[in-house]
Amino acid sequence: MAAFKSTVVFYSALLLCTATMVAVMMPSGSEAFNRGDYAEALSKSIMFFEGQRSGKLPSSQRIRWRKDSALNDGRDVGVDLTGGYYDAGDNVKFGFPMAFTATMLAWSIIEFGEFYSVQEMYQARVALLWNTDYLMKATAQIPNRMFVQVGDPNTDHSCWERPEDMDTPRNTYEINPSRPGSEVAAETAAALAAASIVFRSSRADQANQLLDRAKAYRGSYDSVGKPVCPFYCSHGYDDELVWGAAWLNKATNSRQYDQYIARGLETIRVQDDNIYDTEFGWDDKHAGYYILLLQNNQDLMYERMVSGGLLFKSNGANMQSVTSLSFLLMVYARYLWKVNGNVQCGNKQFPASRLYDLARSQVDYIMGNNPMGMSYMVGYGNKWPRSIHHRGASLPSMDSHSQRISCAEGWNYFNGDPGKWNPNWLIGAVVGGPNDGSDHFDDSFHESAQTEPMTYINAPLTGLLAYFSKNS
Repeated sequence: MAAFKSTVVFYSALLLCTATMVAVMMPSGSEAFNRGDYAEALSKSIMFFEGQRSGKLPSSQRIRWRKDSALNDGRDVGVDLTGGYYDAGDNVKFGFPMAFTATMLAWSIIEFGEFYSVQEMYQARVALLWNTDYLMKATAQIPNRMFVQVGDPNTDHSCWERPEDMDTPRNTYEINPSRPGSEVAAETAAALAAASIVFRSSRADQANQLLDRAKAYRGSYDSVGKPVCPFYCSHGYDDELVWGAAWLNKATNSRQYDQYIARGLETIRVQDDNIYDTEFGWDDKHAGYYILLLQNNQDLMYERMVSGGLLFKSNGANMQSVTSLSFLLMVYARYLWKVNGNVQCGNKQFPASRLYDLARSQVDYIMGNNPMGMSYMVGYGNKWPRSIHHRGASLPSMDSHSQRISCAEGWNYFNGDPGKWNPNWLIGAVVGGPNDGSDHFDDSFHESAQTEPMTYINAPLTGLLAYFSKNS
């Protein structure tokens, strides 16, 4: 164990130095945002999730151009799988990133809940509930079967259709003992465990069963086949198993998974060629579980492992990396303030305020403090993306064009002027942003890497915006 602790100390120091260099090289901007600005961005960031809803929409729906869709999901396997979220600009419900979205929405509320207004706390809980209600449907209806995806992405991506019109196959894909998917099962366990803290519900029981299943029937989510890869290919499941166990410890306020976590960390150390991976997102939980373990334990068992560890990826190419890692920075900063700690990089020490500054600078970049002078959140500020890669936003709404728009007709819209403004604003959507190593942004729905929104970009951002709305 001593050698393992030394390895993680090195890992933490490596991350700290990387993040410190980023902080030094960050350009200083001229635009300052006040608490009201962050509060406005928070409101819109949460509203975005209503634009991603699948299923029967409630009368309280605020993004009014969206209508009911995918009302027969799950019929091919005899279960009700309506609801949930479309992950991005297409019409597929991918279970793995949806579960991560739920985990991060829940963690945002758990960590930063005191900073949400009453109204925004209500809306954040509604967004989380819409997600976890679907996850419960996908996991609890048939023993030893979990439904992890609805919709064939290959055929879906061959059409450009509104979700209200889609007629591509709504195939349901599952994992089971003969076709395991430890990553998605463990991530869903994490989501339900985290949500159980928010809602003070019994969903931790379902989460516990899912994690047990993920451990007992080990295998990659990629076993589902072409419907998963190349869209959400997994790069291993050991990190999700540790992540899920850590969330169950937190949700049950117990230490029942301590030994399992310790063995899992040792497995990762021995087997993972990329042990120094500094990423955090739907596919990689390494940075996330260290921060969570540090929070969960009052003794020094894990604190020694991550002493001085600042977890940040300097070359994250998209906003998903930016928001997720900035979230971890702020969580860690708050922990250091609580224990009167600093971060260590070689022979230098830095205060926790450096992490605050770095996390805030990342959020400010998204909001408009960047060389392009634009916000990357739809509907926020004076200049923001107008031509996002999103089927529903880019096609006439049902209100303005009640007739069906077919697959072929949709491509006529797509192949038109690539800079044409979307007819519908997906308020609060944060797009992928600059991704070529510069600050250049091409506002065209043809540029999916830059202009496509994703639920797992916004989920961690909500917590950050809530915090800065009261602490800036």
